[in-house]
Amino acid sequence: MQFINPRTDFAFKRIFGSEENKDILISFLNGMLYEGKSTIKSLEILNPYQAPKIRGVKDTYLDVKAVLDNEKTVIIEMQVLNVEGFEKRILYNAAKSYSMQLEIGQDYALLNPVIALTITDFKMFSNFDKAISRFILKERDFLVDYTIYDLELVFVELPKFVKEIDEVETLTEQWIYFLKSAAKVKEVPEKVGRVAAIRKAFEVANIATLNREELEDLEQREIYIIDQRNAIKRAERQGLEQGVELGSKQKSLEIASNLLDILDEAAISQITGLSLAEVQKLKEER
Repeated sequence: MQFINPRTDFAFKRIFGSEENKDILISFLNGMLYEGKSTIKSLEILNPYQAPKIRGVKDTYLDVKAVLDNEKTVIIEMQVLNVEGFEKRILYNAAKSYSMQLEIGQDYALLNPVIALTITDFKMFSNFDKAISRFILKERDFLVDYTIYDLELVFVELPKFVKEIDEVETLTEQWIYFLKSAAKVKEVPEKVGRVAAIRKAFEVANIATLNREELEDLEQREIYIIDQRNAIKRAERQGLEQGVELGSKQKSLEIASNLLDILDEAAISQITGLSLAEVQKLKEER
């Protein structure tokens, strides 16, 4: 058997975002948010498209959005590439999901908590090694929690999870293993296949169940991701090679100009030694 890569947006939505696969999403969220406990009994999968209520604010698309049986909203996003503004987009999406619950004139007490669950295929936080991190509002100096827990950001950094199949134990670890390894295995590993929801997730991910159009969509997404990663590697390599010979501000500007269509401003700044403001100015002057 061959399984599609659940880290692509197409596959992720197919596995976790369909009405007939609610049991998969419930098990996944219990693993990611509640340490494998059966906290979530049921949920409603929503249209992940978030239309803006304020004119001029851009539309937002999420991979999966659901309302849990405890009235919490969970927005789930699989992010493969570390693009500029990604961290702010996560907070923006969570805040928008929170505020869009109310119509004009409704009481703020009607607001229900929102959890933004983000799975990344790259490392985000270098100051700790654990794969799952959770952020809530706290007082800056004394780290006292805010009086309500209505906004929570949960991150799952896949590269930080390094356990092999024989080391996997908990439901949380089993689901992370599925995300990282489903596209590499040829059969469902017995250790994770014992969980009915994960076994079903492998069935949904079986490439034999896709039609020609779906296979083409999947292939295009994977090609795009590979091309973007290779472009970043090439730009970084060229930048470092040329950086040895910089010697002048003009050379730095030339390199930065060549990278504008490939990397984000922060990465260009890091490679060339230019300030972020200088890179932004260069982009505006194009």
